Amino acid sequence: MKIPFNMPFVTGKEIRYIEEAIKNAHLSGDGPFSKKCHAWLEKKTGAKKALLTHSGTAALEMAAILADIKPGDEVIMPSYTFVSTANAVVLRGGVPVFVDIRSDTMNIDETKIEEAITEKTKAIIPVHYGGVSCEMDTIMNIASRHNLTVIEDAAQAVMCEYKGKPLGSIGHLGCISFHETKNIHSGEGGALLVNDENLAGRAEIIREKGTNRSAFIKGEVDKYTWVDIGSSFLPGDMTAAFLYVQMESAQDIINRRLEIWNSYHDAFLELERAGKIRRPIIPPECRHNGHLYYLLLENQEKRDAFISCLKKKGVHSVFHYIPLHNSPAGKKYCRTEGALPLTEEISGRLVRLPVWAGMDDDTIKYTIRAVEEIISGHAE
Repeated sequence: MKIPFNMPFVTGKEIRYIEEAIKNAHLSGDGPFSKKCHAWLEKKTGAKKALLTHSGTAALEMAAILADIKPGDEVIMPSYTFVSTANAVVLRGGVPVFVDIRSDTMNIDETKIEEAITEKTKAIIPVHYGGVSCEMDTIMNIASRHNLTVIEDAAQAVMCEYKGKPLGSIGHLGCISFHETKNIHSGEGGALLVNDENLAGRAEIIREKGTNRSAFIKGEVDKYTWVDIGSSFLPGDMTAAFLYVQMESAQDIINRRLEIWNSYHDAFLELERAGKIRRPIIPPECRHNGHLYYLLLENQEKRDAFISCLKKKGVHSVFHYIPLHNSPAGKKYCRTEGALPLTEEISGRLVRLPVWAGMDDDTIKYTIRAVEEIISGHAE
C-alpha cells in the first residue's frame, strides 16, 4: 500500500458551489459565500466578528497589527510552533520571546509565562497544538494582571473547546487556518476571530487595505478612503464557496477524524504500557478535533529510523516543528527566556501518523499493523 500523510478531503459538492459563486458574479472578497462563512464561524465560536482571510498567516499578521505591536515590543510564545506565529510579530518590528512547552500537551508552559514578562511585553500568543487547548484560564489571568493582549493561535483548533468554550474565542483575538492539511479547508485560507468588540471596526479596515470600504458598503459613510494601515487580506468568493461546503460537513469530517484518532489511540495502548512509545495526552477539560495523531519515541535516532521503516512499508509519516529558537531567523530576530529543554527533546522524538477524513478502515488497520511491527522489532 501507499498511504500518504495527508489527502485533502472533498465532499463532492465543492464544484457546484464554486459554479454558483461564478453565477453570482461576485468573485472578489466578501461575496455571498464569504458572508455565509462569517456567519457560520460567529455562530460556532461566539466571536463578535469573524473575517475570512487568505491564510492563517494573514490572520496572525492582522492580529499583530490590531495588538498594536511596534518595534521593540515583545510577544511571548512557544518556540515549538509554525514560523507564521513568530513572523507576524517580526514583521511589525516586534520581538518573539520563546518559553518552554509542557511535556503532556506540547503547549506553552503557562507557569513560565510570567517570568518572561518585561516592561516591553505587549502580548501572549498561546498555540493550541493539535487542537488541544492551552491552559487558558491561567493565561488570561496573567494577561489581565499585566494588561496584555492574548492572540490565540488556533490554526489547528477549529471546533475544539476548553471548558466548554470554543478555542479562538477566549483571547482578545483568535486565528484559524483552512490550509488543506486542516480538518476543514479551502486549499489555502484562514480566519480572524475578533472577540474584543473594540477591535472589530479596525479589523475590517485593516483587512480592506486600510480603507473604510466596509463601512461604505454598509452605508455608514458616503465615500470610502484610506484611513489606516492594512493590506489585501481577503480571499475570493470561490475560495469561500469551497470552504462553505466543508463547513456544512464539518461535524461529519471531524467525527471521522476522531474515529481514526481513537483507533490509533486504542491500538497503541499496549506499546505505551511496554514503555516503547508515549501516546498523546488530552486533559479532561479539553475537547479536541482529531487534527493530528503523534507518537513520542525514545530519542531522535529511533524516531528517524521509525519514519524510514514506515516509508519502506508505504506509510508516509513526518516529524513536526523544528524549534524556532534554533533556526537562523529565530536567532536573529527573537530571544529565549531561559533554557527550552522540553521543546528541544520533544521535537526530536515526535512523529505524526497519517490522519485524513477519507482514510478507509483497511488503510487504518494497515498503518496500525506497520507501526506495531516496527516498534515491536518484528518488521521484515
